[in-house]
Amino acid sequence: MKQIWAILSGAPDADRVVPPTGFTVWLTVFSAAAMAFLAVFALALSLATERLSVRWGQELARTSTVRISAPAAQEALQTAAALNVLQTTPGVARARALSDAEQEALLAPWFGVDLPLDALPIPRLIEVVEAGAGYDAEGLRARLAAEAPGAILDDHTRWRRPLIEAANRLRTIGWVSLLLIMLSMAAMITLAAQSALAANAGVIRTLRLVGARDSYIARAFVHRFTMRAALGAGLGTVLAVGAVAALPTADVAGGFLTGLGFSGASWLLPLLIPPLAGGVGFAATRAAALRALRKMP
Repeated sequence: MKQIWAILSGAPDADRVVPPTGFTVWLTVFSAAAMAFLAVFALALSLATERLSVRWGQELARTSTVRISAPAAQEALQTAAALNVLQTTPGVARARALSDAEQEALLAPWFGVDLPLDALPIPRLIEVVEAGAGYDAEGLRARLAAEAPGAILDDHTRWRRPLIEAANRLRTIGWVSLLLIMLSMAAMITLAAQSALAANAGVIRTLRLVGARDSYIARAFVHRFTMRAALGAGLGTVLAVGAVAALPTADVAGGFLTGLGFSGASWLLPLLIPPLAGGVGFAATRAAALRALRKMP
């Protein structure tokens, strides 16, 4: 940190050695701004998918469904037996059989609103809401098989696991994207620094003739390009945060397409991107400058 601060505080040297204009200025600032803009969205995606994974896991884990598949003459009896088992099962907060209207509403998106339930062999559904740590699924299945043979428990495990895995993979992709963005920024800054060093080869040779050390020359370039990277990243971060803030807020009907922004204290995380970009610019420029100076005659 002391070395970084010493380099950043050397503004007069940088102003004298490194030209303040030229395409390397725009290349560095633009690439840093663009990468910071993308980094904010990658960060927002990672955090949003993490929240989504937790929410899906909690919501699906709290509810289960018992399906009554029995002849019409036995459906009411089997439903009553299943409800009795559920109401006496530890970990079950409440259980209730869905009405015909509720089942029709569940099936309406697939079969339309005028579905004749009485003419179709549609099983009766019982909604189960868990309490506390939940219930023993295997034990409950055994009790239902003994007391209500037509009852089948669906604890949503088949649905919950793929959803959570998908959200976790999206989160991983977001963090990998953030890493690739930073590496791309380092590559662009390295190219700009090498171009600036090559364009100022004559100035560097003159500085060497008058006794300037390579560390002095490198410090000047590092200062200039670090500041450019931090400035560009700051501009890109501000634009990206504004764009994220304009996204739709979380909504149950919108599902995954809403709530992709930051939440609570996570709004402070984008503030880390400009210093991080400055650190990337510092490391990339220093490595490029020292390597180029060693090769210069």
